[in-house]
Amino acid sequence: MASLAEVFSRYGPAYLDKYGPAVLPSHRRAITDILRCRTPEMGGEVFFCPHCEHTHYVYHSCRNRSCPQCHGQQTEAWLDQRRQELLAVPYFHVVFTVPDALHAAMRSDQTRLYGTLMQAAGQSLIELASDRHYVGGTVGLMAILHTWGRTLAYHPHVHCLVTGGGFDRKTEEWQPGRPDYLVPVKALSKLFRRRFRELLGPTLGTLNIPPSVWQVDWVVNCKPVTGSPERVLKYLAGYVYRIAISDDRILSIDNDRVTFRYQDTRDGQFKIMTLPAEEFIRRFLQHVLPRGFHKVRYYGLWAPGNHLLRQRLQLQLGSGSPAAPTPAEEPETAPPDPAAGPILPITGRICPHCQQPTLVWVGRLAPCKSELRPQPGCDQQPLHQLASSERGPP
Repeated sequence: MASLAEVFSRYGPAYLDKYGPAVLPSHRRAITDILRCRTPEMGGEVFFCPHCEHTHYVYHSCRNRSCPQCHGQQTEAWLDQRRQELLAVPYFHVVFTVPDALHAAMRSDQTRLYGTLMQAAGQSLIELASDRHYVGGTVGLMAILHTWGRTLAYHPHVHCLVTGGGFDRKTEEWQPGRPDYLVPVKALSKLFRRRFRELLGPTLGTLNIPPSVWQVDWVVNCKPVTGSPERVLKYLAGYVYRIAISDDRILSIDNDRVTFRYQDTRDGQFKIMTLPAEEFIRRFLQHVLPRGFHKVRYYGLWAPGNHLLRQRLQLQLGSGSPAAPTPAEEPETAPPDPAAGPILPITGRICPHCQQPTLVWVGRLAPCKSELRPQPGCDQQPLHQLASSERGPP
């Protein structure tokens, strides 16, 4: 089956050789991690089923946020935590987009300009919403950076989930907004553009930004969330750990070309695109974020410092008592030493061969090192995907 790892395995070395120092460290790391993910190179765990006498190997995940095989469990954990913070109010989905003429500068200085983009979106929306002509209070805002389009084209923009109302700190009361209107988007787009420029401050002169960027309209879209906020929350949750393309969209890798499917935003139909392998890799890597960059940020009522106020508003707005924080997981005990005596079955671990919950942990697999791919003979046993082993031993 075609996969992103296979693309990098076939064409990654040539790509790195061709562009050499021009390839960013974060891009090199992404290629290496994706190639190693859930292979003997990462090491893993060995399990044995006494019922059917089969041995199973589970290899560790790379945990790189650009890897298509990782982060499924993290997405669910993030979604559960955000559900606890929702208020019983209407919500709006706001999208901030920058002009195409700004793309080259953003690509060349991602850490600074991505951060400025998110900060400008949050500040401009909170400032305009606080006007008594619109909301008249501090809104809650969750912002998620998204840099790609359906065909992997470069398209940086920010998705925001915003409360349809705000907290008035003068009166200490909740100010409900209109159900179908948050703020005027034309005024918001102008404020967004101005705030972006102000936040750059003295560093603006060091950036290669065309003067036309400040003359054109910046696009902002705002629409109320239909149905429950859970719908948009799930939509946004996908972007938290989602990458530019998943393995199931890659259809074939032949003759130095990669074919994948995408959904056309104009008519909603699924279509096929074929790119040269080098161009495919280039498009994918331009969406690998700088190391340590936070692509999800919280402003206003959802800022970390407003935790107690948010709990108070949950009670005031009739959403019941605030959900208790998720208890911290108990530290995992070290796997038993097989030499110390009988090994008890691990509860709930199902053997993929006989479907019985009788698997026992046997030991660790040391990483099998190689430059890019595992060397033949590192492990002759097949890999059975028992569970995502992202945190070490079960």
